[in-house]
Amino acid sequence: MTLEDRQIIELYWARSENAIGETDRKYGGYLSTIAYNILYNREDASEAVNDTYLRAWDSMPPERPNVLSAFLAKITRRISLNIRRSNIAEKRGGGEVDLVLDELADSIPSGSSVEEEIDAKALTEALNKFLSKLKESDRDMFLRRYWYMDSIKDIAEMFGCGESKVKTTLYRLRKKLLIELGVDYNDYRH
Repeated sequence: MTLEDRQIIELYWARSENAIGETDRKYGGYLSTIAYNILYNREDASEAVNDTYLRAWDSMPPERPNVLSAFLAKITRRISLNIRRSNIAEKRGGGEVDLVLDELADSIPSGSSVEEEIDAKALTEALNKFLSKLKESDRDMFLRRYWYMDSIKDIAEMFGCGESKVKTTLYRLRKKLLIELGVDYNDYRH
């Protein structure tokens, strides 16, 4: 029987070693998918997931996440992206992450080092507002590409459409995101 998130969080707070096993049982596949979509390497993805469990162990307490799956996914993404950066010199992976980040780079202006923390919070709020305005299928497609880093081909298969439709939809959504952020599209297109 799978435990509820609040029960798993309580295991972390009680410093029970069962917390990691229960987390793996409930979210191991989900976290592995996120890590693999970024790293394209099973061994590195497994390392990222194991590091996620360690980071979760170190974070709870004092942190008590509201949504455990999102908390763990955020940790996994950050760790996976860090592993990817360290592997860049070796040219590992299928290049999908680079494509995803390049696609979004034109939609999200970068901040200076002094303003990064404030900008990150404001950007998170703006992205959440943007996503809440989208119809469900557009929101799901955007998240599949830019959160889970799924390939265009995989997204097309999931949504039962052609790759060109996915590309067009994502392009339109990136333009809408620029408008939501109050950025002139002509300043950011290449």
